Amino acid sequence: MKAVQFYEVGGPEVLQYGEIEQPTPAAGQVRVRVAASAFSAADNSMREGFLPIPVVLPHVPGYDVSGTIDALGAGVESVAVGDNVIAFLPMERDGGAAEYVIAPAEAVVVAPASIPLADAAALPSVALTAWQALFDDGGLQAGQRLLIVGAGGVVGKYAIQLAKRAGVHVVATASPRSMDAVRAAGADQIIDHTAADLLSAVDGQVDLLLNLAPIEPERFVELVALVRDGGTVVSTTAFMATPGDESRGVRAVTVFVQPNRERLAELVSLVDQGKLTVEVTRRIPLTELQALHAEASEGRVSGKVIILPA
Repeated sequence: MKAVQFYEVGGPEVLQYGEIEQPTPAAGQVRVRVAASAFSAADNSMREGFLPIPVVLPHVPGYDVSGTIDALGAGVESVAVGDNVIAFLPMERDGGAAEYVIAPAEAVVVAPASIPLADAAALPSVALTAWQALFDDGGLQAGQRLLIVGAGGVVGKYAIQLAKRAGVHVVATASPRSMDAVRAAGADQIIDHTAADLLSAVDGQVDLLLNLAPIEPERFVELVALVRDGGTVVSTTAFMATPGDESRGVRAVTVFVQPNRERLAELVSLVDQGKLTVEVTRRIPLTELQALHAEASEGRVSGKVIILPA
C-alpha cells in the first residue's frame, strides 16, 4: 500500500512517499481503508522531534482519520466490516497518512452520515480538544462567561459552537481575516486583537479564560485579571506554563487532548443534528503531504487540511 513515513526526525524533507506492507489487525484491532487523514500542528512537531511522544521509526503521521473498516482482529464485536468510522488514533502508533491504517477497536466510532466521509477526518482531535478544555477541564456551565483568546483557529471555532450550545456567553478575540468566521460560529462579542487592548475591551470578568494563541508569557499573566475569583484559566499551549492566581482561587489547567470514545460519539451526533459544523479548508493528495509540512514549518497553514490517499 502507499503511505508517507519518516525514518528520522528532521525537516519536511524526511517525509517519504512510497510502498509499505499492508498491516494486519491483531486481537482487539480493526483495519480501516482510509478515506482521509487530517493534518495537525502536532504532526509537524512530532516529525521535528519536538513533541515528547515515543513514536517508533519509521512512523506514519496522521492521528485523525476517517474511512471504512475492511478487516477485524480477533474478539472485535463492537463494529463490523463495511462500517464507516472516524478515529483519534494513539499518537505513538502509525497514523492515517496511508491507504490503510490499524486502529484499536475502542478508538473508532461511527462516522457522521451528514457530511462526506473524507471530511469527517477533520473532526476528532480538534473537537475533542475544545470539549475537554471547556467542560472536562474548565468546568464551564450554562449562564457563565467565556473568553477565548485566539478564537480564529479551528479549535476556537469548535469551542464557540460548543459553548453557545451549552448556554454560555462567549467573548472571542480574532484578527480581521478571521472575524467573519468567528461571528458565524456564534460569538457574542468579538475583539480585534490587532486593534484593541484586551484588558480594557472585555466588559466585565469571565468565569473561564481559554487561551489558544502563542502569546507572550508576561501578557498571559496579565490576562488572568480578566478572570473572576474562583474562575479558571485553561490553555492548549503546552510549551509554556498556564498562569493562575492562588490568592483569588483562580486555577490553571494545561490541556493536551486525550482519546475519549464516548465524547467523540457525542460530537458526531451533534454534527448529524446540524448543531456542529465541521471545518475543512483544503483537501490535498497524499503525494503533497511533504509540501504541506513545509508550509506548516513556515507558519503558512491555516484552517483544517485533510489528506486523501488516492
